[in-house]
Amino acid sequence: MTGTATTLAQARAELAALEDPKARAVNERHGDDHGVNLTRLRALAKRVGPDQDLARALWSTDDTAAKLLALLVARPKAFPRDELDTMLRTARTPKVHDWLVSYVVKKSPHAEDLRLAWLEDPDPVVASAGWALTTDRVAKKPAGLDLPALLDTIESDMKTAPDRLQWAMNHCLAQIGISHVPLRPRALAIGERLEVLKDHPTPPGCTSPYAPTWITEIVRRQSAKG
Repeated sequence: MTGTATTLAQARAELAALEDPKARAVNERHGDDHGVNLTRLRALAKRVGPDQDLARALWSTDDTAAKLLALLVARPKAFPRDELDTMLRTARTPKVHDWLVSYVVKKSPHAEDLRLAWLEDPDPVVASAGWALTTDRVAKKPAGLDLPALLDTIESDMKTAPDRLQWAMNHCLAQIGISHVPLRPRALAIGERLEVLKDHPTPPGCTSPYAPTWITEIVRRQSAKG
């Protein structure tokens, strides 16, 4: 497909050829209804190359693998703000939601406006995207953020938040503790008191999402690097 425009039909045929029952079984355990190995999906996207028209066509389907491919071939800065908002609200699966935020919205000139709007949204899944964008700013562009106020909100709301929102708030808590030394003791104390994800199953070799463990381990690795 390199060097020529890829049609929607061609892209969907390629995706169908990549369908793997074993991959579908793994993905469905995580709430993602597709059977495409993500490494192969990325290779397909690389062959296709950036194509905003194709991205929009793929996104308009009701197919999760097609939407994921759309996010990989899209031009993030080409989406208007309201289109991104609509896309997020119609993202049905966790992987589509996560990739939309990570690969498109974070690179958009509308990211900050959407972050602020989504943080206040009554839909917890939409709000979780606002927290994901906030976590990115905590790590990369913290100037202007009221970090103590974020910790206040996490301390009061995270324990009872729905799963996806709770996960996003917990990530923000961990990132504050990792990136901002003066606030690390408070971040650790909040995590220890709330015990969110303390008993979450963690595969061998992976870091627990329990914030005190997460913070301590990443800080240890950073110190070891020098």
